[in-house]
Amino acid sequence: MAEPGQNTDRATQLIQDLCADGYKLIETHISLVFVGERDVYKVKKQVDFGFLDFSTLELRHEVCKKEVELNRRLAPDVYYGVVPVTLTANGQHRLGGEGDPAEWAVHMRRLNAQHRADVLLEHKALDRQHMTQLAETLARFHEDCEASSKTASFGTAEAVRRNVLENFEQTKDLIESYIDPHAAAEIQRWQLEFLDIRQQQFAARTSDGRVRDGHGDLRLEHVYFEPTANGYSISILDCIEFNDRFRYADVCGDIAFLAMDLARAGSVALAEFFIAEYARFSNDYDLYPLINFYESYRAFVRAKVLAMTEQGRSSHQQKTELHQRARKHFLLAQASERRPVATVHVIAVGGMIASGKSTIADQLGQQLGCPVISADWTRKWLLGRQPFETVAEDAFQGAYSATITARVYREMLRRAERVLRTGRCVVFDATFRAHRQRALVRRLASELGAEFTFVECQATKEVCHQRLLAREHDQSVSDATLDIYDSFADSWESVDELPPNQHLVLDTGCSIEESVAGIRAALRP
Repeated sequence: MAEPGQNTDRATQLIQDLCADGYKLIETHISLVFVGERDVYKVKKQVDFGFLDFSTLELRHEVCKKEVELNRRLAPDVYYGVVPVTLTANGQHRLGGEGDPAEWAVHMRRLNAQHRADVLLEHKALDRQHMTQLAETLARFHEDCEASSKTASFGTAEAVRRNVLENFEQTKDLIESYIDPHAAAEIQRWQLEFLDIRQQQFAARTSDGRVRDGHGDLRLEHVYFEPTANGYSISILDCIEFNDRFRYADVCGDIAFLAMDLARAGSVALAEFFIAEYARFSNDYDLYPLINFYESYRAFVRAKVLAMTEQGRSSHQQKTELHQRARKHFLLAQASERRPVATVHVIAVGGMIASGKSTIADQLGQQLGCPVISADWTRKWLLGRQPFETVAEDAFQGAYSATITARVYREMLRRAERVLRTGRCVVFDATFRAHRQRALVRRLASELGAEFTFVECQATKEVCHQRLLAREHDQSVSDATLDIYDSFADSWESVDELPPNQHLVLDTGCSIEESVAGIRAALRP
């Protein structure tokens, strides 16, 4: 290994040479990133931090190749490959060229910074449409990621505990320069107690295949939304390539990282909406009992990295900025353990088929920033079908038999219980045509101390028929058709068992905005 002084001199010369060629330097704690007009080249620093080792040229070459391979999973047209950085006859560094490599660089397509998620958020342009498409993208990505006994071993409570203890050990000599000692002790105590108490839930996540070879560093600044005719082309960069154990993790950890970053930027409602959308697309409502812990854990990891980066900076301005950012993340790690103080609501949106209940439920979930647990989505998952795959059945037969429908409601209640125990609200989307179905969800709310409201969506027969006819030409999760409308109407059991303060009748003939506003006005704060 070269002497430290030689390493510094070599890096300085590399920076001078490539900047002289017109590249702009962006420096991180482990990389030198050279940004050109259309291309970006990332060179690994010659460092060894224990959890990563870039100390030799061979190691840096291997990690560059791994970076390209792994990041092509979520950004296939961004990562071009690995190129050598060679020396000319007069000792100047050049990208590519002849001769033995002096360094290696990851070659990437330059993306427009205006399309980056953190920049969009700063300009108040990041919205629910972005979050929905991102959640769907990540659900598909995680579904395809490796899930094996090897990855599962990193999701146990014991494995996560090792990472947590390492975080505390690596920050023990500096954390009190960022936050009060009592706050630091509170974070440590809560995270370790959580791991002790929730061992079975961590074990269940591993056995359910939720611990995968994911991203590991899912921050806003790594997500790009390039506009297309039908939405956005999403590219997600910079996964963890230097240490598998930071990438092998519960998928909840990836989701929590981005949610934490949104909360850090003051967009808690958007963070909650993102989590809810991911749960819907992935059918993973079991992440909710762990989401607060992983948000705290990810915030602490980010604070640690920022604090370590600060130690290596000489500029007073940079040190001040990094110090403030690290402090904010340490405080966020502490805040993530705190339960919300708002009233918890269980809102069951039901009614006849085509009465508009799904539209109302989705809009209500968006505005409240809480998950919508849908009978249609749950049924398709239980049957092993894709959400928009049609299951043609006669009324109350086959996939819609009493037996299957009872399973659907049990699973919906199980999912809701996981959410409600974290202090979050839940919106149900189902017909709730029978007294017993409404009684089940009302009982759940009562047992968990939540406010209950049944929203009965109503529309005229003519309006429902028009909606069902229009649905024949559109993609829909619902399988309801005009053929079964009368049978369903005959089976409807009037809502006569609920007190007025728990039963809200909604005419969906008015605008969605008016309908949702009416529901929200009826809810206690």
